Amino acid sequence: MDEELVRSLVVAGLSGGSGKSVVTVGLIAALGRAGHRVVPFKKGPDYIDAGWMSTAAGAPCYNLDPYLMEEQAVRESFFRHAAGGDFAIIEGNRGLYDGVTPEGGYSTAELALQLDLPVLLVVNCTKTTRTVAAMVLGCRRLDPRVSFAGVILNQIATLRHESIVRQAVEQYAGIPVLGIVPRMKKDIFPMRHLGVTPHQEYGAAGTAVGELADIAENNFDLEGIVRLMRPVVTRAADRVVSLNGNRVTIGVLRDQAFQFYYQENLEALENAGARLVTINALEAGELPQELDGLYIGGGFPETSARQLADNVSFRESVRQRAEQGLPIYAECGGLIFLGRSIVLDSAEYPLAGVFPVTFGISKRPQAHGYSIFIVERENPYYPVGTRVRGHEFRYSTIERWDGDPGQLALRIERGTGFARGRDGLVRNNVLALYTHVLAPGTPSWAPGLVRAAARYRRIREKATENEELS
Repeated sequence: MDEELVRSLVVAGLSGGSGKSVVTVGLIAALGRAGHRVVPFKKGPDYIDAGWMSTAAGAPCYNLDPYLMEEQAVRESFFRHAAGGDFAIIEGNRGLYDGVTPEGGYSTAELALQLDLPVLLVVNCTKTTRTVAAMVLGCRRLDPRVSFAGVILNQIATLRHESIVRQAVEQYAGIPVLGIVPRMKKDIFPMRHLGVTPHQEYGAAGTAVGELADIAENNFDLEGIVRLMRPVVTRAADRVVSLNGNRVTIGVLRDQAFQFYYQENLEALENAGARLVTINALEAGELPQELDGLYIGGGFPETSARQLADNVSFRESVRQRAEQGLPIYAECGGLIFLGRSIVLDSAEYPLAGVFPVTFGISKRPQAHGYSIFIVERENPYYPVGTRVRGHEFRYSTIERWDGDPGQLALRIERGTGFARGRDGLVRNNVLALYTHVLAPGTPSWAPGLVRAAARYRRIREKATENEELS
């Protein structure tokens, strides 16, 4: 493996909504315009921000999560994926020191320390001036181990506003101001009831990224930011040896309804021996016959409910293949799709019908945050006794289900799950659950799905041989 040098930093904020995504996407896009290859990373469980970062970089975005991943797994993923880039930009989540404990466990600051990277701090300056210096100084002194490259001032109203805040921060906090984001009359990121609209659903995503690149070029000290990034030594990963004809074929529903996939999960399936086939559930007439397994990630099936319902042949093919034993692993939005129906504004839309569940959608989150489950019943993918860390984020509700919670395969140790502290509906070779997993933090996940697909293929091949002999 060849050693390579990549310059890197962490973009963090004082809180969620501080403007760090605007800064991160703009910085990535501006560096890309200058001809540099940027490898983006998102801290924490997140698909939407990661999608916008990927769009800006023209390359996959990877997730680093100290809660879901062991420290060694975080480091290995960062150094492996950053290899080949000129820059590696990590966007934090929530506030810099916000974690799951009072001590800030699993925070963005903890990730920066694990990787020994400086922080570019984004501060929302709405209706404030000198107090910004106090907030920045507090961040600097709370944990002296954290290194700060500089500060970006967001929501700057006037030149005078900028001048006062800039001078105060540099004088009292001793950290350079490396740019501003001017106050804008509109949100560049399109918003809707669930937050930022995924880039897949926004036809002008390229235009939005271009506008953010303009902001960075016109208002950031790009040379100063690059100079203050930390050079890190990475090693290019060994190439995965192709298994050619021995690979199992796993379908992945990937379209406007099903968008939430960690790049690491897809790569883990390939590394475990899968050939992935992308399927559009809104347009495909049926599942491809050559499938040995199916992975349905999360997303917003409710925004495409009519299209999913109208594609009767596809829904029927999923139900039939599930009855025939096709291994299917479904997370959150995928779980909803495998239900009987979803009710939206008093209208009921039929779905795949693998499980007798009718879903609804609430205006408020029904589960949000990290989760832990313990495997207590037989299922196609996880051995009994396995303990898995994941996360939940859903607005969906269970309107009607006649099942027994005791039959659900997973006991929720932390989080909400499907019903009464349990998760994981099982039928034949189908496991559907609300919990999302990240492959580097759950190394048994991808091999489990590939093994189930291989078993299913052997059974099909044996049945075909018997038919030919009869």
